[in-house]
Amino acid sequence: MDKCSSPAYGPPGVTCVPAPPPPTIYGPVPAMATCPSCNCRITSRVEAEASAKTHILAVLLCGLCCCCIPYCMDSCKNKNHYCPNCGAFLGTFKN
Repeated sequence: MDKCSSPAYGPPGVTCVPAPPPPTIYGPVPAMATCPSCNCRITSRVEAEASAKTHILAVLLCGLCCCCIPYCMDSCKNKNHYCPNCGAFLGTFKN
């Protein structure tokens, strides 16, 4: 007998709903997650996007004629995670 149907858990006729999975902590690499939009268990698709940090580094390197370097390096960009099935935005990893 599972704990949802046991009398000690609650009154008869009450249905328990499983708790949602803990939030996924996104990093710089694809992560296993459950998409809140399509409810599929997926490995996220990661896309790098320029951030304020990227633009500040480019301005600082402008005097050295190296302003495009931060835009070529993924380590200077935020990593956005998306569901590969439905394309929903899942979260961001900020450097």
